[in-house]
Amino acid sequence: MTTKSAKCPICGKPSAPEYRPFCSQRCADVDLGRWFGGTYRIPGEPVPNGENEKAEINDET
Repeated sequence: MTTKSAKCPICGKPSAPEYRPFCSQRCADVDLGRWFGGTYRIPGEPVPNGENEKAEINDET
């Protein structure tokens, strides 16, 4: 049975155990930057506009 080494999702090089699933700290940081920058998005409900949003904020206090 052969095992296939996972590839880094950023650059395609073989992943390193200490940075799994990435190959290096650099690729891990690139991925994190993409999450922070909004490149990756998880679909969800549309954000309400105007009065509804203000009412929700006021209800929490």
